[in-house]
Amino acid sequence: MSDLAPAVQRSVSPLRLRLRRFRRFKRGYYSFLILLTAYFLSFMLPFLMNNRAIMVRYEGNYYFPAFRNYFHDTFGLGSESIVQGKVFNQKDEYDRDILSEAEYRSLKEQFANADAGNFVLLPPIPYSPTENFLDLEGNPPHSPSEKHWLGTDDSGRDLLVRLAYGFRYSLSFSLLVAGVAYLFGTLVGAFLGYFGSWLDILGQRLVEIWGAIPFLYTVIILTSVFTPSFVLLALILSAFGWMGITYYIRGEFYREKAKDYVAAAIATGEGNLTIMIKHILPNALTPIIAFAPFAIVANIVALVSLDFLGFGLQPPTPSWGEMLHQAKNNIKVWHLSVFPLGAMFITLQLIVFIGEAVREAFDPKVFSRLR
Repeated sequence: MSDLAPAVQRSVSPLRLRLRRFRRFKRGYYSFLILLTAYFLSFMLPFLMNNRAIMVRYEGNYYFPAFRNYFHDTFGLGSESIVQGKVFNQKDEYDRDILSEAEYRSLKEQFANADAGNFVLLPPIPYSPTENFLDLEGNPPHSPSEKHWLGTDDSGRDLLVRLAYGFRYSLSFSLLVAGVAYLFGTLVGAFLGYFGSWLDILGQRLVEIWGAIPFLYTVIILTSVFTPSFVLLALILSAFGWMGITYYIRGEFYREKAKDYVAAAIATGEGNLTIMIKHILPNALTPIIAFAPFAIVANIVALVSLDFLGFGLQPPTPSWGEMLHQAKNNIKVWHLSVFPLGAMFITLQLIVFIGEAVREAFDPKVFSRLR
């Protein structure tokens, strides 16, 4: 009997079907994997690109400068400071020793020459994003070389390291702004769409008034009063970025609350918040998920634009916009333009590919056709 019984197929949730469809779009799926891997590695940059040693062995003891600061006297150098291969005895006005942080590249050479069993383990690229290499031949910006693969900027800082750290700043900033703006926009849109009536009319008018405030003028005023920082810029862009998603969520809630499953939930006595969060919201997430990659692109471009105009992250913070500003001031130095623009192009193109795949995967028409 069991062999003749028809096989029972387990139902597959719409979310699982969409994830399967997303994986079929190879361009978007592999772009997602590449971007996710690069973003994860960007948090390992202190161990990959830094002028501070990962580990130091000195006289049988082990030190980890990646996690704490050590002065020169820790390694038997007293008040001597090594700068650009030269040793300086630093004294204050009262003839007291001034201790500075150890310079680990020079310390590595010193340990190697002494051959006493001490060693310094440096990151693969032993440069900091704010470190100036003014001892190189000629004036900065320096062209790509064996030591600095992408050259240096007009302040003598390694361009490859600044591009890598700038990627982390840009993507983290964009994700933070998108998350805060979408969270607030979803909350406002849900209340307007679900309750409607006078709350919707009043809310829409307030949203329109807020949207009429000029964004750039607001940024100029606030950055002239307060020192621009990562958090301040994220708050400003979030304050202006929530309105777009509000309209979509409002429309989705208007549509969903008229369906039978909402009427059934009301009939069973469930509260408004439970109906909104548990029943309607999961069916109204398509606009959020579909538009999120393109919002991330817009936020990255916004940060780069503000940095380029001088209203964004302040130097010496590694920023793609500040690098493009340097490229404008040094228009004949090709590597200052090519590499930052190339990094921006690749990053934004990967996000656009992800957005296209997400949009196709969450297309409701795919799951509503009669077969």
